[in-house]
Amino acid sequence: MFSSHTRALLEALLVTFLWSTSWIFIKIGLADIPALTFAGLRYTTAFLCLALLLFRPGRRVAIAAVTGKQWASLIGLGILQIAVAQGAQFVALASLPAASLTLLLNFSALLIAGMGILFLKERLAKWQWVGIGVFLVGVLIYFYPPIFPESQTLGLVAALVALTANAVGSVIGRAVNRAGTFEPYTITLITLGVGGIIMLVIGVGINGVPRLNLTNWLTIFWLAAVNTAFAFTLWNRVLRTIPAAEAGVINNTMLIQIAVLAWIFLGEALTPVEIMGVALAAGGILLVQVGRNAGKTSGKTV
Repeated sequence: MFSSHTRALLEALLVTFLWSTSWIFIKIGLADIPALTFAGLRYTTAFLCLALLLFRPGRRVAIAAVTGKQWASLIGLGILQIAVAQGAQFVALASLPAASLTLLLNFSALLIAGMGILFLKERLAKWQWVGIGVFLVGVLIYFYPPIFPESQTLGLVAALVALTANAVGSVIGRAVNRAGTFEPYTITLITLGVGGIIMLVIGVGINGVPRLNLTNWLTIFWLAAVNTAFAFTLWNRVLRTIPAAEAGVINNTMLIQIAVLAWIFLGEALTPVEIMGVALAAGGILLVQVGRNAGKTSGKTV
């Protein structure tokens, strides 16, 4: 019914929607749970959810087949993409408004595109570059002017760490998935386990064991089982088909989704200027997709 690329795009959009709802859950949950502890609980619980699937035929054989060198690469990816990137994002969300953090993280599109060209040899067509430019202009208009009080210094530093780690992790993750050596389940299980446990140990070591109510536990379980275990596995499958830069721009549709969700659930209304920014950002994303097809027609590698 759908081509493999179209199916991967639809799956990527589903993942970004789930991740966008995470921001709402996280902002609410941070009122009760310290940032690193919250992140550690989420990703460690997600790891445990996925570990239950080890009892399915072939799963343990696939894990046992991972070589020492492959373990090193997956552990490194887990440290970078989960412990560093997600841990820093939780810390940033604890002190920065969601809109400000989204602004900073959306610049990952340029970093991912550049690294995708350098390390993965994934070229972009001319109109895809135009699309990325339009997208970033929309981002700037939507959040202009970005004002960061001095009290948000830690959040800014954490946001920059998350931005860099997300960009590098996306390119490494694309390389690992494109190689086809591991199935998405194996990659997700190991990276979530490594990153989640590291964050949980650090969080508990700094803040102690948190006292959580039923709502806190339900939030953690939903974020872990649906928005993490399921969504990350699906994303790793998506990265087998979609180039790093294109996946990065699709990931950045979270800008639009978070804005709408914040308006609906947090009462953050959009101004006319913000609506203009969202429209430009959406147009840029569309150009990236149209540009991909144009690149194919002209024989360019995308």
